[in-house]
Amino acid sequence: MKHALTLAFAASITAVTPLQAQVLGRAVDLDLGLGVVQGPSYPGADDGDQSPWFILRNRAASDGQGFSVSPSFGLKGKREASDGDLLTGLEPIDRSVEVGLRLGYGMGPLGGYVTARRGFGGHEGVTGAVGLRYRTELSPEITLWSGVQAVYGNASFNDTYFGVTDAESTASGLPAYAPGTGFNEAAITFEARYALSDSTALLGEFRYGKLIGDAADSPVVAETYQPSLRLGVVRRFSFGF
Repeated sequence: MKHALTLAFAASITAVTPLQAQVLGRAVDLDLGLGVVQGPSYPGADDGDQSPWFILRNRAASDGQGFSVSPSFGLKGKREASDGDLLTGLEPIDRSVEVGLRLGYGMGPLGGYVTARRGFGGHEGVTGAVGLRYRTELSPEITLWSGVQAVYGNASFNDTYFGVTDAESTASGLPAYAPGTGFNEAAITFEARYALSDSTALLGEFRYGKLIGDAADSPVVAETYQPSLRLGVVRRFSFGF
């Protein structure tokens, strides 16, 4: 798995960076940092838990104008039977690292995006999101974003987190369930960035999601509303071409 992740990461950087530099003529402007997430203990949980927030994002793609192409990365935490009463008898799910692409378009303060990522580890499906964000500059130091987002997954992804196999049904008493491909969550998002210096900033994000479609009907879901809060510190790294 480690070799697969290394190759996937290298491939995404190799493929996307020249495209951004040569076709779009933009530098790669990354935020790297660490923080904490307070959110559901697993997708569909009715109680919360804290976990690390590993921050890696392309800042230029988020704030730029016109079309942009950049890497997209995600991290899904592991799921165990101890995370909720409905998970008793279900197989545990390992942590997953997701690698893919982000396509964006900015026009003034309004921006839209589409992401697609392939998972390695706990799931090997495809997931991503489509969304809109509106940027507000309160001061040179403070930037706010408000947005809407719809998250999707293919059958493999949705089945990993929301499905119940026949064997798991026998062990848990839950009905067997096989969700298909489709959107699994809709959310509103609010983000804030406070620049401590030209290269360091504080980030805060509040996300209020609701499971939809086949995910909402899953027998492992105890609560469809999924709020989360993230706080972190990032360092800015720019690579010009």
